[in-house]
Amino acid sequence: MIGAIIGDIIGSRFEFNNTRDYDFELFDKQCSFTDDTICTVAVADAIMSEQPYKEKILEWCRRYPHPMGGYGGKFAQWVASDNPEPYNSFGNGAAMRVSPIGWAFNNSTNVIDEAIKSARCSHSHDEGLKGAWAIALAVWYLSHHHWKEAREDVQKMCVQLYGKDYVDNLPRIGTWDETCQGCVPLAIHLFFLSSSFEDAIRIAISYGGDSDTLGAIVGSLAGAYYEIPRKIEKKAMSYLPKDMLDVVERFKQKYM
Repeated sequence: MIGAIIGDIIGSRFEFNNTRDYDFELFDKQCSFTDDTICTVAVADAIMSEQPYKEKILEWCRRYPHPMGGYGGKFAQWVASDNPEPYNSFGNGAAMRVSPIGWAFNNSTNVIDEAIKSARCSHSHDEGLKGAWAIALAVWYLSHHHWKEAREDVQKMCVQLYGKDYVDNLPRIGTWDETCQGCVPLAIHLFFLSSSFEDAIRIAISYGGDSDTLGAIVGSLAGAYYEIPRKIEKKAMSYLPKDMLDVVERFKQKYM
C-alpha cells in the first residue's frame, strides 16, 4: 500500500510529461498525490472500517474532487452520479487501488474475492476484475511468502492470466495504455526487472506512458517485496494531508 502511494506521488509530475531519464529526481515541488492515492486510501479505509468499497471510494473521491491530473472521464461521472452503477470498465484504476487487500487478508481465496468486490463497484468488465485480482494476489504472494517462492508464484499467475507470451505483447516504451490488460502485465514485468524498491520505481517511471498509475502498481509490488527506504517513505508521506496519513498509519500498524 505504501509503495503504491510512493509510486503515485513520484510519477505524478510525469503523467502528461514523460521522462526517459532513469536518474530523475525522485521528488519535486511539482509532485502531488493523485486519484491513485485517494482510491488506495479509500480501499484501506473500507477494510479497516468494514464498510463497502463503493461507499468509501465515493466518500474519499468526493472529499478530494480535484486531485492532480483529475479523474478519468467515466470514473469522474461515476463519482458525481446520484446513483453510481458499474460501467463495464477495464481501466487500470481497478488495479492501482487494490494493494491494501493483498496485505489485509490471510489467504488467496479471500484476497481474490475482496479484490473482485473492490473492482466490481465501478470496473465491472472481466479484464478490470482480472487486473484487480492479479495485483492483489501478487501483493499477497510477495508480502506473505519467502522471496524466491513469491516471485515464482507471481510469475506463474501472470502466465496463467495473460499467457506464456505476455512479455511479447506489452505496451511499448512511452505508450499510453490505461487498460488493465496492458498495464497489469507490464507492471509485473517491470517489477521482475528490479533489484530494489527505488530501482523498481525508477524503471517504472522512466518507461513512460501512464506514469503515476504505472508507478503506483509497480510500487505496490515492490513495496511488498523489498524494504522501502525510510527516507523515501518519509518524504512521500509529507505530500499527504492529515486524514490520509491517519489511514495509512493505522493500516500500517494493523497489517504491515
